[in-house]
Amino acid sequence: MQIIDLAKVKGIIFDLQRFSIHDGPGIRTTVFFKGCPLNCIWCHNPESKERQSEIAFYPEKCLHCGSCVGVCPTQNHLIQDGKHVFNRENCTRCGLCAQRCYAKALDEIGREMTSDEVIQEVIKDKAFYLNSGGGITLSGGEPLYQFEFAFALLKIAKDLGLHTCIETSGAVSFNSLRKIIGYTDLFLYDIKETDAFLSEKYIGANSEGILKNLNLLDSNGGHIILRCPVIPGLNDRLEHFRRIGELANQLENVIGIDVLTYHPLGVSKTFNIGKLPLFSEMTFPSESTVKGWAETIRKYTMVPVKI
Repeated sequence: MQIIDLAKVKGIIFDLQRFSIHDGPGIRTTVFFKGCPLNCIWCHNPESKERQSEIAFYPEKCLHCGSCVGVCPTQNHLIQDGKHVFNRENCTRCGLCAQRCYAKALDEIGREMTSDEVIQEVIKDKAFYLNSGGGITLSGGEPLYQFEFAFALLKIAKDLGLHTCIETSGAVSFNSLRKIIGYTDLFLYDIKETDAFLSEKYIGANSEGILKNLNLLDSNGGHIILRCPVIPGLNDRLEHFRRIGELANQLENVIGIDVLTYHPLGVSKTFNIGKLPLFSEMTFPSESTVKGWAETIRKYTMVPVKI
């Protein structure tokens, strides 16, 4: 039987954010994984969908210096009539253009790291975690899409005495969830849509499997906060809010419900990676509207609801 060195397990992440305060209790370091099995039309991290690295282009930063033109092996960058033209059709995503871009108009999103390299960054803030009740959070994307990497990080973090948290869509095999329960202090479980038909339409997956996994996770002792992104015009329905409250009531280990406000940042980020957004609403919902969503959910449950 082969013994795996957990410290050497490799994965692909697109960000490592220190001093996070919205991804679990206390001060945390959030590790954002590349790759996701879903295709949520409102995704605010569109750069997380593909597992492989991508090149983002920010034309407003470009100095038109031509540095990228000289290093691109497939000649995808051109300066024409004073404008930077990036032809992605033959791009191999080698990242040479981003490495050479002095103005940071090009950025390689996604880098391979070992679990040890990630933990070495995370552990720098251990004093803050201990004082605030924080720790490490795995997010994405879908962390369990890279199961071995996620497992290694959670196991090593627990061995170091860190509080561990994972944000998951639940669109994974329950076997993956079951294997990490003992190394995960808190599950931030996404409830994006409770209607099976609309779930297929909006996120590309049937909610029945996601809700079944939620029930199994609860019955196996996982501690859970329901994370509920609310998107104006899509899932801001009374029936959806009622169902969220009922879910919380039916489960023994749900300790909270988070209402997540729609953020249009995903629209511009989608353009930056050379794709077209599936949902292009650019208006933030008002504060009173968001408070109304939370109050509606509170009518159906005694589980704490926060924005």
